[in-house]
Amino acid sequence: MPPSSHQNEFSPTGADLSAAVTDGDRRAWRRDLLLLALLGAVWFFVALGLRPLGNPDEGRYAEIPREMAASGDFVTPRLNGVKYFEKPPLLYWLSAATFQIAGVNEFTARFWNALFALGGVLATYSAARALYGRRAGWWSAIALATSLLYFGLSQMVLLDMALAATMSGALFAFLLAVRCQREGARLALFVAFYACMALAVLAKGLVGLVLPCAVAFAWLLVCNQWRALRPAHVMAGAMVFLAIAAPWHVAAAMENYSPVKERDFAWFYFVHEHFLRFTTTVHGRVQPWWFFGPVVLAGFLPWAVFVPQALRRSLAGGWRARRENREAWFLVLWVLVTVVFFSKSQSKLIPYILPVFPALAVLAGRWLAEQWGARAVSPGLRRGALAFAIFALVLAIGAAAWPVPSKYASLAPVIAPWRWVLGAGMGGGALALLVMLARSAGPGAAEGMQRRLLAGMAVTFAVLFVAFNPLAECFDVRGTKSIALALKPALRPGDDVFVLGDYPQDLPVYLGRTISVVNYVGELKFGIEAEPHRTASRFIDGEAFHARWNGPGRPGAAYAVLQRRALEKWFPDPAARPGVLAASARFVLVSNQHDGDHGGDVSDASVSSTLSVSPDQQP
Repeated sequence: MPPSSHQNEFSPTGADLSAAVTDGDRRAWRRDLLLLALLGAVWFFVALGLRPLGNPDEGRYAEIPREMAASGDFVTPRLNGVKYFEKPPLLYWLSAATFQIAGVNEFTARFWNALFALGGVLATYSAARALYGRRAGWWSAIALATSLLYFGLSQMVLLDMALAATMSGALFAFLLAVRCQREGARLALFVAFYACMALAVLAKGLVGLVLPCAVAFAWLLVCNQWRALRPAHVMAGAMVFLAIAAPWHVAAAMENYSPVKERDFAWFYFVHEHFLRFTTTVHGRVQPWWFFGPVVLAGFLPWAVFVPQALRRSLAGGWRARRENREAWFLVLWVLVTVVFFSKSQSKLIPYILPVFPALAVLAGRWLAEQWGARAVSPGLRRGALAFAIFALVLAIGAAAWPVPSKYASLAPVIAPWRWVLGAGMGGGALALLVMLARSAGPGAAEGMQRRLLAGMAVTFAVLFVAFNPLAECFDVRGTKSIALALKPALRPGDDVFVLGDYPQDLPVYLGRTISVVNYVGELKFGIEAEPHRTASRFIDGEAFHARWNGPGRPGAAYAVLQRRALEKWFPDPAARPGVLAASARFVLVSNQHDGDHGGDVSDASVSSTLSVSPDQQP
């Protein structure tokens, strides 16, 4: 079939995908992808299990699939035994399957986030190589994998990485599809576009459809690429999209219908969690309109210092040359549309902006590839390296000299070694960069200095990643792992576990069971009210708690987890106040049995780097 008339309009900066993957270099692509996958596996997976789960997000997004794996119900997500429809279930399904195979622990809980991060890097490499060549592919992958926010979120159990990976897969597939000359490859890429959007919808909701379509529409409009869209295989794509995205939404709506609007899945999921989240402050996550600007710049460090140079290179010729630079304009609009969209939302959190990073990585990667192959240090590289060196030096001084906040004073001995590692690593790297910059300024500068500067930046910033997990654990004072590990061996059938005035989300994960919650509703409100016959006995007020705590004829012991400062509030009578059996930085564990003879010994427990919870304990 002859190529369509639109297909030769694209600039030859990079061959289209069908031309790029020829018989001559197919093996090179495979080798590069395999090597990148192996390096990425080490980079993203090696430290996954070193930290306890963080509260509240990691606990929440580990507990939901734990309960799903235990109950076998893959339609209705539950959190601490109640319906939870704030997010769709893609990550829950994947994690639940992993828990059933490999058990529940920190590594398996974070496994899919790291795998989505690796997938995003591989997709970014493939797109950048198809657009701008092999070296640009490698540098784009490096820039994405080593950017601060992308790496940080790859180490946490959150849904945003799945959205970023699937959304970037959709947008890269769209861009490559409209410039593809072979109809078979074009169809496959458009199918990938629709399939990735469907997965993005299952990962985070309707934003997975709205944002890719908005970016594609903005690019078609700005660059006048309507002819390039034909054929877009809309009918085949719609069937693929609906086959992936629709079944769960339909099943969840049918299984969780209620004539009471506020208890109905469709109203809560589509109206409350999509429309009202975007247009109102009901979720209490209000930030100023400019919030995501600093987040993007800080999150894309260390490569953010080269973004102005990369934009100047990619958008050379400005508006008049937008059709010649249409691929770069697509990437820029990807960033702009996404930032504007989330900036207009009344609910703002740092991870929301993660989907812009693959596009930024390709823009920066193209420029970095050119610098790597240059014969001398360019003024743009020198300015960026100098800015990074100053930043690293300031961070090093701050890490070494800034006093530990008073609320973390007890952790000062633990934090101190990592403060010096961070300070020495960043400071030494900054000084080395300054020396290299000084040597590169003269006429007799050594050849290859630009490569040394870029490598020096990468190595210097890697020190921050080395310290990430230990420091994150030090400052996480909301976790309850030590309490759970102390309590779990003592629990017997019939025992009650209460949480008073709070809900630490990691506690059910580590205990392998649901818990009773006193004087707290929070995000569990919908699920509690949707099934009052199931929740009334586990979500109670203070009066009901004291009646059960002190009531005669209990079948077992009662344990309570509460904040340290709340102990006197909940047990004002010193004579009847239970002794503390275990404690963490924020919480204490008490029991209504003072003599400690209830089937086992509960004592203080140190935080271990692993846990073992059977996924088949019914919630």
